[in-house]
Amino acid sequence: MPPTAEPTQVNHRATYREVLAEPRFRLLFSTRAVAITADALRITTFSVVVFSSTGSALLSAVAFGIGFIPQLFGSLLLGSLADRLPPRALITGGYALTCATALLLAVVRMPVAASLGVVALVSLATPVFHGASSRLVAQSLEGDAYVLGRSLSNIASAGAQLFGLALGGAAVAALGPRRALAVSAVLYLGCALAIRIRLPRLQPGESGGTPGGDGGAVRASLQGAGLLLRGRTVRRLMLAQWLPVALVAGAEGLIVAYAGERRFAPGWYAVLMGCLPVGMLVGDLLVGRFLRPRTRERLVVPLVALAGLPLIGFAAEPGVGVSSCLLLISGLGYAYGLGLQRPFLDALPHDGQGQAFGLLGSGSMTLQGVGPVCLGTAAAAGTGTGGAIALAGGAVVLTAGWILTWHPSVCPRTSTPQNPAMDLSSTPPSAP
Repeated sequence: MPPTAEPTQVNHRATYREVLAEPRFRLLFSTRAVAITADALRITTFSVVVFSSTGSALLSAVAFGIGFIPQLFGSLLLGSLADRLPPRALITGGYALTCATALLLAVVRMPVAASLGVVALVSLATPVFHGASSRLVAQSLEGDAYVLGRSLSNIASAGAQLFGLALGGAAVAALGPRRALAVSAVLYLGCALAIRIRLPRLQPGESGGTPGGDGGAVRASLQGAGLLLRGRTVRRLMLAQWLPVALVAGAEGLIVAYAGERRFAPGWYAVLMGCLPVGMLVGDLLVGRFLRPRTRERLVVPLVALAGLPLIGFAAEPGVGVSSCLLLISGLGYAYGLGLQRPFLDALPHDGQGQAFGLLGSGSMTLQGVGPVCLGTAAAAGTGTGGAIALAGGAVVLTAGWILTWHPSVCPRTSTPQNPAMDLSSTPPSAP
């Protein structure tokens, strides 16, 4: 192979058509989009069920977020199963489990504490089958196709969440909350059947995982998570994907209160909340489709800053029009994550990718649940909602400065990569 072949391949720009031509990715992508729609429908409808039963806004909020925080514990305790068990059985079982949960909530009138406990318990397994699915995607797509696959997943996720929220409102109005929960169960069941019928039966070793493995699942999961987080490269890349998203999500959690304080017309809060995901859709589409891999990786820091800088403008407590524009521009910055996808994949040990993807997703979900609480506390402490949103924006800009101190300006694969496992195990613990 000529010496220029690898850099040329590194900077090859894939297309969405190439990505969707891969049958395994197309199956995983489509079922995940349907499942995200079902998630949004189930979560919001369950919150309505709890509120109608108790009249408590607090318990309704707990019902909305009860499935997020336990995912981190599930990843730490069970994450290694994503690499140790056959992926088809894991993914099918995950969708079947969430189907059974939604159906149980729809049919059985349990005490609120019991229903919250069921949702929290089931969410412990979520990182396992999500990790197995993400590992299969990484094995199915190579180079820039993998990055565009993540871009498509982000676009579908934002769109499916918006559709799921709209479907939830329509289903609750037309059928009632419990029958709406049954609709989400049907969607999960469809995903489980599609994976069971159409995904080939692969053993862990065939899809990049570690078949079997020595020792118990909990011990292996804790050891694997410790190994990942001790590696400075992986730890930095995880934090870079967690922190800006969590901070912006915290700001998003204050939009309803901000609209109320500013006495915006009823319904405008929904428009404001829709600006961020619209910006995310547009940003991912533009950056993923039109920029080359090296350019995306060079733009990581500017895009992180773009996600934070507009939020600082909320310190001036702008009106509806300016607020909408600021949130839309902030959403564009979410595309920074595309420039981190390939370096993150390159840094992972080949036999621990499933657990790493599960940990990445569960950590992000947990911090997105913690972010609104922290910023809400800051708003109540005297900064006001506009000041708290601006504080989040400033923290995102500081995060961009931190990434600038270590993020390479060119793709690290232009030279021969080191063994990822050696990078993880030989790097001593140090500051992020």
